Amino acid sequence: MAETVSTNQFRNGMHIEVDGSVWRIVEFQHVKPGKGGAFVRTKLKALESGAVVDRTFRAGEKFPRVHTEVKNVQFLYDDGNEAHFMDEETFEQFGLPRSEVAAELAYLAPSSSVQMLTVDGRPAGLQLPASVELTVTATEPAVRGDTVTNVTKPATLETGAVVTVPLFVDTGDRIKVDPREGRYISRA
Repeated sequence: MAETVSTNQFRNGMHIEVDGSVWRIVEFQHVKPGKGGAFVRTKLKALESGAVVDRTFRAGEKFPRVHTEVKNVQFLYDDGNEAHFMDEETFEQFGLPRSEVAAELAYLAPSSSVQMLTVDGRPAGLQLPASVELTVTATEPAVRGDTVTNVTKPATLETGAVVTVPLFVDTGDRIKVDPREGRYISRA
C-alpha cells in the first residue's frame, strides 16, 4: 500500500500521483473562503511531459505519494541542448534536456554541487540550496550622491542571470543570491 498524503501535508517539491501520472508540486496555497468549504490551489508539473497545470483540490483530499531519492551531483557544463551532470558517488555522467532545468541553470556555476531528485531512477528535477555565491560580471557603476535608501540596479551574474542589487555592488563583487526567488541577499 502506497503512502497517501492529504492536501494539508503538501510541500513544494513533493511528488504525488494524480489521474495515474506523477506530478511535482511547484507551489500551493490553502484557501478558506468565508462561505463554503476550504480548498487548495496548486500548480503542478508533469514528470513525463513537463507540462505545468493549475489544479484545485478540496481540503483533506488524499493522494498517493511518490517517493523520490536525492542524489548529490555536480554540474559540469551546458552545451545548449543538454545540461551535463556527474553523480558524485559513481562518477557516472549524464545529460538532461536544457528545457527541463533552465530555471535552475540560471543560478548554477560550472562544477558546483547540487541535489538531484529522482523518481524510479529517472531524474525529476534539481533542488538548489537556499543561497548561492556568484560573481557580478556587469553592472552600472554607482554615482556619487545616489545614496537614497532602497535604490537598486540590475546586475548580470557569471551564469547569465540578472538580479536587482543595491547601488554599492560593483562589477567583480561576489554576492549571495536566493535562487528560488532570484533575489539578492548580501555580499559574499
